[in-house]
Amino acid sequence: MTSGQVQAVKQDALSFSKMAGGGNDFVVIDNRSGRIGNATELTRRICTPHLSVGADGVVLIEDSSMADFRMRYLNADGSVGEFCANGTRCAARFAVLGGVAPPRMTIETEAGLVGANVDTGGTVTLSLTSPSDFRAERSLRVGDRLIHGSSIMVGVPHYVIFLKDELWSQDIVPLGRAIRMHADVQPQGANVNFVVVRDEHAIEVRTYERGVEAETLSCGSGVVASVATSALFARVKSPVSVLTRSGIILTVSFTMAGGELRDVRLRGDARLIYRSSLTAETLEGFDPDFVRNPSEKVLSAGS
Repeated sequence: MTSGQVQAVKQDALSFSKMAGGGNDFVVIDNRSGRIGNATELTRRICTPHLSVGADGVVLIEDSSMADFRMRYLNADGSVGEFCANGTRCAARFAVLGGVAPPRMTIETEAGLVGANVDTGGTVTLSLTSPSDFRAERSLRVGDRLIHGSSIMVGVPHYVIFLKDELWSQDIVPLGRAIRMHADVQPQGANVNFVVVRDEHAIEVRTYERGVEAETLSCGSGVVASVATSALFARVKSPVSVLTRSGIILTVSFTMAGGELRDVRLRGDARLIYRSSLTAETLEGFDPDFVRNPSEKVLSAGS
């Protein structure tokens, strides 16, 4: 972290809201003043669990010349996320609660403009652009296994694997990590979604998320990617209820035209967990790299 960022927090505590959407949790900060510039190291520290706030990512609310506001999103490891659907829902509700935007709004993201409608109960519906770059068959060699899956873009890249039945008893992390880091999906890598189709209006999804480098309780763009892939294989029809790892159900609706999903909408919760302030002690006195990967940190120090 730059000394300027630490000093700024020492002089004036930085207000934030802890929010959650579908089980993804975020630190949301009103940055319309431009106080936070390069937020990479700040994000890595804030998102470190147990030693700081802990979160899947940081959402910065900023001014926009083309929408009600701009949302800048960073993953827990400090990398920029072009799009985060669960985070966008939280940003929309934060903006309404803070008087930044009306209940029906447009949001500027790195992946383009997104529409949002915030209900009085806190449920948010996003209007998304059509998924793109669908590859129905994208097999990957992982060790001695040939993994059959599909890839699709929903603001960020996703890889989708269909399972025949059991989803919840499996450890998806080893295979998810191997695919996310696979040479054939680099340099960006991909979020990896494991999907079971229950019927034409219901699926179940678990996701290994890049940037967090672990399974998360939900991934909004992963939910849309999983529904879109299922629809393009003619396995589901709109609307589709999606059971996520958190136990929370998100809903995706769409129309099909010419083999393409259009009018894609994602509906789900955007929970305000608490409001507080970041102090210097939130950010200092620990090494986020060691917390995330101690063996790698020790090896690099010894080389």
